[in-house]
Amino acid sequence: MKKNKISGRIINYSLLCGLICAVFMSFASFNTACEDLRTNVLRLHIIANSDSQADQELKLKIRDGILARSEEIFTESHNIDEAVDAAEKSLNFIQDVANEVISQNGFGYTAEAAVKDSYFETREYDDFTLPAGTYKSLVINVGKAQGKNWWCVIFPEICLPAAGDASLSDTVSESSAQIAENKPKYEMRFKIIEVYEDIKKKFS
Repeated sequence: MKKNKISGRIINYSLLCGLICAVFMSFASFNTACEDLRTNVLRLHIIANSDSQADQELKLKIRDGILARSEEIFTESHNIDEAVDAAEKSLNFIQDVANEVISQNGFGYTAEAAVKDSYFETREYDDFTLPAGTYKSLVINVGKAQGKNWWCVIFPEICLPAAGDASLSDTVSESSAQIAENKPKYEMRFKIIEVYEDIKKKFS
């Protein structure tokens, strides 16, 4: 009887260890796909001066101005490194466009453009979702940059007017693109990733 109890415990522990390993492997695989998304897209991130209605409306006008005049910037970019390089070389132009819109609308502050690493929580955009984490971003800080932000993906050129059939699958693996485009199926995993990335951020 005693041997049977010991054998039963061993079997239970083995099953538990197997389950833990399976969950860990599943998370590791999902996180790898998320990292593929984080490292192969370039995001446009416009941060308004404040949350006032006027500042928020101006933010959208700056967005429209930048998107309308940035179509040629990434036409020769075939990967994230080339896209980042193209964005960095165009910073003065992009900043001038933003400041032109600001001036035309009668505001006294200015905008600054930079390419840098930015942390985002899990965000939805039309028909895809990007997991929480750090992304390369073209950041436009408007005035004090203390208001709500607007973002989209500019490489691949999903949010540009001439985007056409541009999609995440142009720059990331097929499995990563499928994860981004099927949030309901992976909603719980996105939440786990967000908690995991928040913890990493706090201890980094």
